[in-house]
Amino acid sequence: MNRAEIETSLNESRNWLLATMGRLSDQRLRAPLTKSESDPESYWSVLDHFAHLALVEGDFASMIRRQLAGSENPVGLLSDEHGVPRTRTEIMAIVNARAEAFQREHRDDTLFEVVALTGAARAVTLALLAELSDEQLTETLHGAPWGDGTIGGVLEANAGHASMHWRWVTDAGFVDALTSE
Repeated sequence: MNRAEIETSLNESRNWLLATMGRLSDQRLRAPLTKSESDPESYWSVLDHFAHLALVEGDFASMIRRQLAGSENPVGLLSDEHGVPRTRTEIMAIVNARAEAFQREHRDDTLFEVVALTGAARAVTLALLAELSDEQLTETLHGAPWGDGTIGGVLEANAGHASMHWRWVTDAGFVDALTSE
């Protein structure tokens, strides 16, 4: 995927997400919907899923910057600080605990605050995309299972991340107000 395709995908995904979130009532945005993967007592709302995108987008940018700075473990999840490989179960426990902590931190954010939060994360992604050479976009991000594993593919995966969460929300029984009324 080339630079223009990545940026187009990111912009189209963001535009769709903003339009979708903007047409939902606060009640629909905040209703508990999906069970947390980390805390069985916690349920995520549509707005929680939206805010979560900022966490992952920021993490992806940080991973890419670590690799560009010479890190041999830029993703930082596959092994612990002593180089001991982690199991998939251990990795997912770390990822889900971080996601839950972020969700709790932003639980009371308004839609406008979440739009700003995710907008700031997207701005970092777009700035990073503009800084990277075509060669860097095709470099493999060591340890990255997202997209095609390249730096460009990981950046573009941010667009698909929103769609994935929307699928989880709709699979959990959320029906888009515009299609159900």
